[in-house]
Amino acid sequence: MVAIEHKLFERIAMTSNTGTLMALVLAAAGLATGPAAAHGDKAHGQAKSTAVKKEQKDWGVAGDAKAVKRTINITMSDAMRFTPELVQVQLGETVKFVVNNGGQVMHEFVIGTRAENDQHAALMVKFPNMQHDEPYMAHVAPGKTGDITWTFNRAGDFDFACLIAGHYQAGMVGKIQVLAPSKEGPHKH
Repeated sequence: MVAIEHKLFERIAMTSNTGTLMALVLAAAGLATGPAAAHGDKAHGQAKSTAVKKEQKDWGVAGDAKAVKRTINITMSDAMRFTPELVQVQLGETVKFVVNNGGQVMHEFVIGTRAENDQHAALMVKFPNMQHDEPYMAHVAPGKTGDITWTFNRAGDFDFACLIAGHYQAGMVGKIQVLAPSKEGPHKH
């Protein structure tokens, strides 16, 4: 029992994601039994709760539906690909991603940095039934559609991915470029 607790503590210490940390603690305590969005579980298709957690991330923050100026449609396939694989947004833009699962298996759309997605994907291999539901994640059952409203308030290159075990490793990833306004103003002669 002590060895198991020690290994769990090591895994918890490796993660900086509060949601992942709570999921691991609840799973270890045997308390993660509700209909939360567990990978591989049919509960993935359930709607997100109405209270969205507005936590600043390196890649932005959960957006308000009223602030959406553009909708971006993303299709996920069983070929382990997203269409499109590259999305460009402007710094400060709030977009609604409408994510369609055109395949026959569960897929997800998770926005993050490469490092965050690498870390999360590694945890998903070890804990394929890990439960979590963050505003930057959409778990979509076959033939269904999900959505994410996100404000990109930091410039840079970010990733989106399907972190279900095996999908990420098969290359189910894409890029989001958040473009800052040009600092070059009108040229003076």
